[in-house]
Amino acid sequence: MKKNTNISIMLLITIVLILGSLYFTNTISQQEQTILEQEQTIYLQDQKISQQEEFQDSFGPFALSLELYRKEIASDIEINKTVINLSDNLIMNKFELLSGFYHGINMQYPGSGFIDFHEDNIIVLSSRGILAFRKEINDDKDSFKQIKNNINEFIGLKQYQKKNWFSLKDILIFNNLVFISYTEEIKEDCWNTSIVYGNMDYENIQFKRLFSPKECVHSTNNVDKQFNALQSGGKIISLDNNHILFSTGEYRSRYLAQDNQSVNGKLIRINISNNDYEIISMGHRNPQGLYFDKNNNFILETEHGPQGGDEINLININSSLQNEIPNYGWPISSAGEHYGGRSEENTTIYEKYPLHNSHSEYGFKEPLKSFVPSIGISEIVKIGPNKYVFSSMKDKSIYFFELSDQKELINLVRVEVFERIRDLKFKNNQLFLFLENTASIGVINLD
Repeated sequence: MKKNTNISIMLLITIVLILGSLYFTNTISQQEQTILEQEQTIYLQDQKISQQEEFQDSFGPFALSLELYRKEIASDIEINKTVINLSDNLIMNKFELLSGFYHGINMQYPGSGFIDFHEDNIIVLSSRGILAFRKEINDDKDSFKQIKNNINEFIGLKQYQKKNWFSLKDILIFNNLVFISYTEEIKEDCWNTSIVYGNMDYENIQFKRLFSPKECVHSTNNVDKQFNALQSGGKIISLDNNHILFSTGEYRSRYLAQDNQSVNGKLIRINISNNDYEIISMGHRNPQGLYFDKNNNFILETEHGPQGGDEINLININSSLQNEIPNYGWPISSAGEHYGGRSEENTTIYEKYPLHNSHSEYGFKEPLKSFVPSIGISEIVKIGPNKYVFSSMKDKSIYFFELSDQKELINLVRVEVFERIRDLKFKNNQLFLFLENTASIGVINLD
């Protein structure tokens, strides 16, 4: 009887894996399909039935996520190098990640990801928890090596299957600790943006919670009957040895951005020693980029507007830690419009959230710059004294600019990169971009 049971289980698993392969046939390359089939065969040959059952329990009855399958077997991630000529005499070396990065946050394929550094290694994180590293990145001879981790104990297939926008949001490596933000399902279908952290380890990182809000926004049962987890923020940067800065979005529950008792639509300063936190700015819609300029003691923040109204904001770190919280106006003021504009159907929403073009006339901080139409602004970094770069997703470009002594944005220069840029980092006079149209890392030398 036991023998017949084992045969039945093996047959079931074989069918499941075949169905999983068929599911991805039209979404991945033939080469990748062949590799998957070979690895499935090896997996079946080498593992015991109990381990197969554990695999299925972890990732669902049909193991439909190829990305999670790649994560489970911890396979190397090969790369392919090409060279792209940009404007302003810039050249971008593009390193396409040939396996593992299959799921985007805004679009399903081919894949979103985030970049950081540890010692001499570049670290890359997928939107579904693949974490990998390699030394430098100047050729395609060496693959990225995966780092095992338990991130899917906090967000896994159950959440990923609900919609692409439930995902990991950023990575920060600081003081030999790894911080990862993600959209957490606090309660069934009720979400907010949280952080886990663990000790940096190239073999296995065991994450635990650092910041997990008690409040959440329900995907259907909410005040305005609107929900969008793309508006979740999630950017993390370091402030000092004891604190990180964290951005949260309002999940399209717009009123939360003006509620100083809510963590949503805010920048939050978190003490990593005792998990205490405080709000240092409010009135944000969906912050996508953060940079702390230590020399000038201010924060540069980028955020998505709705239909128009992407912003760059300057936040003075001293005033933000005083009793009065700096307020940047959303959803009372914005250069953008609600989706659909000032139509009859939107009358009620404009009565509640008027989106005045002026910020200062209504007691709010004016942005350094607003963009109409929206460019899908993403990360921002500093590249020299008063010189900065920010990236965009919708516009598929990077923008160089300077800040004058009066803290005005000047000398704005656009360089088209031809792909959505999810993340941007600067190290050793090089810009590192995560390009999500092809799941690639771009490297631009600024020498």
